[in-house]
Amino acid sequence: MPKEAPIVRFEHISMQFPGVLANDDVSLSVGKGEVFALVGENGAGKSTLMNILYGLNRPTSGRLFIKGREVTRHSPAQAIAMGVGMVHQHFKLVPSFTVSQNILLACEPRKGGFLYDFGEARKRVEALSQTYGLEIDPDARVDELTIGLQQRVEILKTLGRGADVLILDEPTAVLTPQESEELFGVIRRMVQERGMTVIIITHKLYEVMAVSHRVAVMRGGKLVGLHETRDVNQRILAELMVGRNLEEERPERAGAPGEALIRVEGLKVRSDRGLPAVNGLSLTVRAGEILGVAAVEGNGQSELVEAICGMQPIEAGEIWVEGVRVNGMSPGKIRALGLAHVPEDRNATGVSGAASVSDNLLAGRQRERRFAAGGIHMKKKAIRAYVTGLFRRFDIRGAGVSVQAGSLSGGNMQKVVVAREFSADGRCLVVAQPTRGVDIGAQEFIHRCILDKRNAGCAILLVSADLDEVLSLSDRVITLFEGRITGEFTGASIDKQDVGYAMTGGRSGEVGA
Repeated sequence: MPKEAPIVRFEHISMQFPGVLANDDVSLSVGKGEVFALVGENGAGKSTLMNILYGLNRPTSGRLFIKGREVTRHSPAQAIAMGVGMVHQHFKLVPSFTVSQNILLACEPRKGGFLYDFGEARKRVEALSQTYGLEIDPDARVDELTIGLQQRVEILKTLGRGADVLILDEPTAVLTPQESEELFGVIRRMVQERGMTVIIITHKLYEVMAVSHRVAVMRGGKLVGLHETRDVNQRILAELMVGRNLEEERPERAGAPGEALIRVEGLKVRSDRGLPAVNGLSLTVRAGEILGVAAVEGNGQSELVEAICGMQPIEAGEIWVEGVRVNGMSPGKIRALGLAHVPEDRNATGVSGAASVSDNLLAGRQRERRFAAGGIHMKKKAIRAYVTGLFRRFDIRGAGVSVQAGSLSGGNMQKVVVAREFSADGRCLVVAQPTRGVDIGAQEFIHRCILDKRNAGCAILLVSADLDEVLSLSDRVITLFEGRITGEFTGASIDKQDVGYAMTGGRSGEVGA
């Protein structure tokens, strides 16, 4: 770590929200030219602390220093003026704008002080891109870019405003492994070549080990560890985060797979842009089996999941759930057959941010007799007992079940979705990105829930961008490339490189359903 004076210093910072002490007497410093990792479970106070640095929150007590200067009244505009920038987990981009328009938003070049100067905008973005080694097409529309390139736009937008302290909130949550490696290279270059300071908020401990100089661990709003990264390993950090030893053993399969509960034959689906996404795909998921899908983002896995769940029209082929052909059925009718679904985008289709946590946990079951008399009059006592039980069982951290779901952290919103779907009574479960954005303790819990569901006889289709997650949980793994199955793998010793090869289009042989 650089030995210069700290560029950021927190002294005895506390942040009290109604019913929640988010930061509890936190003191730490970050040096110039350092990659500093901040880890902890959901609700540990990481994002709150960084929001204080970025001026989104004002601490209840304590002192904040940026570049040796104490900051008392703070806003994002003042933070940016002092060289502090933040790239949020959920990007703040205008999809219909070009890359240049997004990067230069609110500081656009003008001709004659009035007309937007497209040529000058292009030159500025190209120069910025070359300076930081972040290649991007200035004229591309943001909604046509991959997630990795959209993140690159966010970073350039922040750097273009003069940031030399960059906060990255869950920077690889939606990136492929290749995109993550590219980001790590960008971070290293910014630090080594330009002396920048990068603070990473993350749940992924391999990221900590890969790029950081030091790591701080938070738990329950407190700072519980501060280490040179070279002096720790992932297990030490994980146990500091959760405050206990992590269990290594997982429940064994209860028995051999049973009847086919999810069946897909010759499926063809187009993307939202009308392009072929799933191309003649066939698969079967049996009772008591987890079928994992491994694919680089954009190879048809999202459309496959949405078609099975009734959220995407089918161009050709057949889908059966519990022996019933579901082509053309609404999502509600398919759910009634016994299909639960954890969607890949919790914000778009997983939760209603404006509704309460209670309403989100109850969604889909609100007309059941135990919750509503005659399907109309709500039984408030029964509802509260049910949702409070889920809230506690799934360790959802927030001010309670009556708050808006949108006020929760991303990981806790994910727990709301998982709690609702895993508590359903059906035998079919489609799970997309189940642990995206959740901490290591919650990951362990969700993985155990998935395995318990399998052992209870559920047929589970698992889609995850985390290849280790797919390989560790699945009984069988299929790989997709351009909407087609390119490989099928079974057994306890699946070769990760073979799976990776098949994910890029290399075939491991003819694959059946």
